[in-house]
Amino acid sequence: MTDGEIGRVFRLAYVPGVTPAKWVGIWTERMPSVPVTLVAVPAAEVVGLLRDGGADAGFVRLPVDRDGLSVIPLYVETTVVVVPKDHAVAAADEVAIADLSDDEVLHPLDDTIEWTARPGLPAFTRPDTTAHAVELVAAGTGLLLVPQSLARLHHRRDLTYRPVTDAPQSQIALAWPTDATTDLVEDFIGIVRGRTVNSSRGRTPASPAEKPAQRQARKPAQNGSGRRAVPASRKKKGHRPR
Repeated sequence: MTDGEIGRVFRLAYVPGVTPAKWVGIWTERMPSVPVTLVAVPAAEVVGLLRDGGADAGFVRLPVDRDGLSVIPLYVETTVVVVPKDHAVAAADEVAIADLSDDEVLHPLDDTIEWTARPGLPAFTRPDTTAHAVELVAAGTGLLLVPQSLARLHHRRDLTYRPVTDAPQSQIALAWPTDATTDLVEDFIGIVRGRTVNSSRGRTPASPAEKPAQRQARKPAQNGSGRRAVPASRKKKGHRPR
């Protein structure tokens, strides 16, 4: 911790479905003098927030416009289909896109999955948000494909979800403005990448002073013949006269 960091705050943005608690907990242990401010932001707005300086770093859903950003991909999420509990899909452990060909599939405006061809039949409307789409699923007006974390986030007792084996997947990444790669950002990168507090990469807290090494007992010096040298202070004893 440097004097310049005391009193600062690390602003961390995150999109719906991401739970940053694990990384924030490690940060709090290692950087107790720099609190974290969490900024919840829709997936479509997180890049703009980072570029405008509204956060130091953020968890985003790929793909994003990477212009001016540094991005570290982290993990890929399973895509699931959200259905009413009495829907036929609920009886299966997993489904394929072809299994949904006769169903109307909602496509919210904030959809985070990159589709080359959208599954199922077009729904009667495009809801503004995933949350609204989940309400329409509960009303029986269509199905919804989302990353699994969003299905958990919008969980309802009357709905369930199943993995879609051949659907495109959403990837979570850490992003920050490249020109604003501060020491605090580097510290957070180290935490996300799993570096230990004593890792040689990135900045680490000052280590405690090392204890002086214990002196080893000196071995007696030897002369050229291999015999032990006699200390100069030691006098030779003469022979006793007979």
